Amino acid sequence: MEARLLTVAGPLEGSEFILGEGEFGIGRDRGNQAHVEDGSASRRHSVIVREGEHFRVRDLGSLNGTSVNNIPVKDRVLENGDTIRVGHSLFLFLDGTATEGGAAAAAQFDRGNLAVGQTLLLKQNQALYLNPEKAASALPGNARIARDLAILLRAAREIPSVRGATRVEEQMLDLVLEAIPAEQAAIVLRGDEGQEFTPVASRGRNEARGRSFEISRTVVERAAREGAALMSNDVLDQRFRPSESLVRQGVKALMAAPMVVFEETIGVIYVDSSDPAACFAQEDLELLAGLAALAAVALDNALHLRILEGENRQLAAELNLRHNMVGESAAMRGVLEFISKVAQTASTILLRGESGTGKELVARAIHQNSRRARKPFVAINCAALTETLLESELFGHEKGAFTGAVAQKKGKLEEAQGGTVFLDEVGELAPVLQAKLLRVLQEREFERVGGTRPIKADIRLLAATNRDLEDAVQQGTFRQDLYYRLNVVSLTAPPLRERKDDVPLLA
Repeated sequence: MEARLLTVAGPLEGSEFILGEGEFGIGRDRGNQAHVEDGSASRRHSVIVREGEHFRVRDLGSLNGTSVNNIPVKDRVLENGDTIRVGHSLFLFLDGTATEGGAAAAAQFDRGNLAVGQTLLLKQNQALYLNPEKAASALPGNARIARDLAILLRAAREIPSVRGATRVEEQMLDLVLEAIPAEQAAIVLRGDEGQEFTPVASRGRNEARGRSFEISRTVVERAAREGAALMSNDVLDQRFRPSESLVRQGVKALMAAPMVVFEETIGVIYVDSSDPAACFAQEDLELLAGLAALAAVALDNALHLRILEGENRQLAAELNLRHNMVGESAAMRGVLEFISKVAQTASTILLRGESGTGKELVARAIHQNSRRARKPFVAINCAALTETLLESELFGHEKGAFTGAVAQKKGKLEEAQGGTVFLDEVGELAPVLQAKLLRVLQEREFERVGGTRPIKADIRLLAATNRDLEDAVQQGTFRQDLYYRLNVVSLTAPPLRERKDDVPLLA
């Protein structure tokens, strides 16, 4: 991220400037990059210049002088978070190195308990940035609070404009690592219906890249349970029995802040550092609590939007579903929902149900709404033909393969190339044909009767039966391996007696 200057107070309040290679001028003259219309500022008041990896601010002999962190200066190297006062304007300098090269790291919970010594607990009603009157009373003359408020203002401006929960998580972690001296940061969310927490996103600085990032479940659950941000700078003190994973990682300090929406904790922001000199300040905890509050609202909105978009796609799919079935009952809506979910997949589907329940109509609807809709739909009733005729119908035959085979004939599988084959009454297949069908499903190829050349089968197979195939497997009349190949996804078509509301429409 590039170095930049944020305007915290003054005529340009809210403005942001990128600091490049050239000089960056501040003053009343319109030739300055930061043109401030302020009588207390000189025309060419001060300038910021880049020197290698650092930036330096120089006062240009201004009448009222230039201050860094409320200390008058003539020439000074800037550090990340310094505030620069020019007249009535206050600028915040950010060097952009905090998230440079940030690496996503897989986060997971540790397997032990953590007991730490001096732990600072910060309730929400005590947090500085969650109580405006406290922040206002602490602001005068406090450069750190001015810096943190600028970061929170930026987060409040940028985070709501990000679309999607994943991007919100990534952007918030980038801000956390930019503002807080932690090595790694993670967002942990609570599952649906109050399920346990799960790490969903994490970030690490360059020096933390590749290091295993294990989160203390004890700390996360305590922060969520008490609704309070907490901090410890003595994790490795052996008197307090830290968990094995944190000892192995060498974690020295950690913080966690709950994300609360409508008095419900939806997740926790967790940060740690293994730097031996690491020591978080209370101001860091205050800032993390403020960022967690902003993240909570943004993430809650993004997650609800994701749910609504999913429901919208499902409704649109159902509205646009092509089929020839009649019915509006709950049972029929369940069938249509099933079709909308499986139509775009390549899965083999087994349709069960009594005779006359419309299994072939379901199969045709699946084909009509699939990627193969422009290709053939070939249906064959396995109970209507003898074993020999059915084999020829399915696989085709070569000239002279048997008496009466006066010419080569393509089978249904070959005719359906690129499309869908529907095998009705598949439970009536003879054992020999079951073995051949199994090979089609496994190898995606077959041979014509009397042929020796394998033919690729680019088909989707849908099968239907009114028999209890599990019982047929137990009786030894249906192959178990074929049953498992067919029963990838299944639906039981409801009989009319279970959807009586559809009788008037059918009539």
